[in-house]
Amino acid sequence: MPPTKIDYKRELESASKGMILIHDPRLLIKLIVRSLVQKVHIQHAGMILYDPDKDSYVLSISRGEIGERIPEGLIRFNKTNPLIKLFNQKEYKYIFENRHAIVVEDINKLLWKESVISNGNGIKQLLHSVSEQLPKLNAVACVPAYHQHMLMAILLLGEKDDGSRFDQEELDFFSALASDVAMAIRNAQLFEDLKREADRNRNLFIQTTIALGSAIEAKDTYTHGHTERVTKYALAIGRQMEASGSYIFPHKFFENLYIAGLLHDIGKIAIPEYILTKQDKLTPEEYEIMKSHTTRGAEILSPLTGFEEVINGVKYHHERYDGTGYPEGFKGEDIPMIAAIIAVADAFDAMTTDRPYRKGLSKEKAIVEIRECINKQFNRKPVDALIELFHKGEF
Repeated sequence: MPPTKIDYKRELESASKGMILIHDPRLLIKLIVRSLVQKVHIQHAGMILYDPDKDSYVLSISRGEIGERIPEGLIRFNKTNPLIKLFNQKEYKYIFENRHAIVVEDINKLLWKESVISNGNGIKQLLHSVSEQLPKLNAVACVPAYHQHMLMAILLLGEKDDGSRFDQEELDFFSALASDVAMAIRNAQLFEDLKREADRNRNLFIQTTIALGSAIEAKDTYTHGHTERVTKYALAIGRQMEASGSYIFPHKFFENLYIAGLLHDIGKIAIPEYILTKQDKLTPEEYEIMKSHTTRGAEILSPLTGFEEVINGVKYHHERYDGTGYPEGFKGEDIPMIAAIIAVADAFDAMTTDRPYRKGLSKEKAIVEIRECINKQFNRKPVDALIELFHKGEF
């Protein structure tokens, strides 16, 4: 039974819409090649992709019948390769093999045949080299994808399943598809560049965060090791909440929790040292100054964009579930979960750490006291996670 007639216009529209949504170049071309093999009923399809880092071209994706696949990344082409040189020399719509002669149609729809091209411009020899190269790539037609006169990719098309040759409608479809492919690949590459830059900046920020955490510990002897332990406890509590299904966290939550844990006491940099190091009970005035470390920490971090969740963790980790905490007196579920988790981790470490005026509690006693403060000082979910971790022997 002959294959169903393909509505190329509809397929082109569908492909174009799908490509806009994909920001991973490798995934993008993989889907395009797979779709060509399945829908256009060809034995093989491949994609040669421009690698801007090495200023060359690589066979990135090759799909087809078993035994006809070219290993991905095996073949790399420099700009002197006949196929690359041909498409870089002039913008063409496609080339295809027709009775052992290479037929080339350029953007201006001038048809060139190997048999009528003069030797003077060197195209004849170039086309001859291309004709020798196509069988090695399992291709009978090649379609270039240009973006602003830059050769972004070359679509390799193998023979059709029924053995017939590509007709004009099919070749025009491939050419139009290639134009959309070039735009999509360029957009995907730009998106990857942007993501790499954002990741680089974020990693730089995290390194700075670690340095700031060290600065806090240098000023307050009590916090020596405290920020690291609180961060460790907070991450473990969050992971346990997720594992137990009690809470579903948004994207990048744990990275933000890590940063907020390290910086939860950053505002103490602005607190006078005599208050931080005082071994006796603080006066009411001194206690008010100490409490300001939450808002001072938020102020220090406020110029940073994209770190609102981190700032919430720093600012509100001393809020209490019953509304008697500071700085805003938030109550219940109004307290951001990142702050509620840090509050439990912070309290657990404070209770189990020796202070100049008292010895730390055992972990068992600390767990009992924290449990008694559910819905008073603490949100139940992170407390339950802490207890589960303790019973599993992980704390």
